[in-house]
Amino acid sequence: MTKTQFPKGFLWGASTSAFQIEGGFDKGGKGPATTDIGTGNPDIADNKIASDHYHHWKEDVKLFAEMGYKAFRTSIAWSRIYPHGDDEQPNEAGLRFYDELFDELLSYGIEPVITLTHYEVPYALVEKYNSFADRRCVDFFERYC
Repeated sequence: MTKTQFPKGFLWGASTSAFQIEGGFDKGGKGPATTDIGTGNPDIADNKIASDHYHHWKEDVKLFAEMGYKAFRTSIAWSRIYPHGDDEQPNEAGLRFYDELFDELLSYGIEPVITLTHYEVPYALVEKYNSFADRRCVDFFERYC
């Protein structure tokens, strides 16, 4: 049997998105996102709780390290940084959450690989602007980026 060789610098790890794992939908100043609204179907996962990474991220990162991960790809929840999407200033508690998570990953030699959006927007933008149907939401997204 031949052994598969990964290219030098290959980042072995995990990939997810904020809405799939974080939970903590009403913690740390986070505003509701489209993914927090839910389907009303009890057979579909509740993104408000997800795997409760918001409360267990240190344990999660330790497990990633034990599994030998060298990278962790996730998204940053827009509504954790800008709770209403059109806020003038970012939510400091949201920024702190991600700063601490990324620092913890790096302390274990795990590279954070970040995406900014993953099928969710602050729900307030849907209510106020009909989301990206209104050009102003592109400007709000640029501020978030």
